[in-house]
Amino acid sequence: MGCRIAEVKETIVVRPITRVFLTPPWIAGIIDLRGDIVAVIDLGALLGLGATARKADTRIIIVRAAGKLAGLLVDRLADARGVDLERLQPAPPTLAPEIGGLLEGVATLSGGDPLAVLDLEKLFDSERVREFTRRS
Repeated sequence: MGCRIAEVKETIVVRPITRVFLTPPWIAGIIDLRGDIVAVIDLGALLGLGATARKADTRIIIVRAAGKLAGLLVDRLADARGVDLERLQPAPPTLAPEIGGLLEGVATLSGGDPLAVLDLEKLFDSERVREFTRRS
């Protein structure tokens, strides 16, 4: 899975994440990022793919989209790849609508591998995230 590089502020090694009482399981917690408190979303848990296991190559991607700043906990990073966004295909119908609705589309990489491109604005504006931010 990938996202637009323009929305990535930085990537950081996983540091202690403070769990917050009464938050959904897809909220990993909060971190102090040079004096700013940043919520960290476990992307795997949010997308229904299971909680992200914290290993040596687990990272937090600090992203800014839709006027919001957040960290995305991911199992690993791959190399940056150029994708022609005009050639994106719609999400396949076999994907759950909750996941497919958060994608800009799916690209085919030069080796033939598919790459789902996450739409961070849709993610931050999704019902699950909006419902949580209304309660907090």
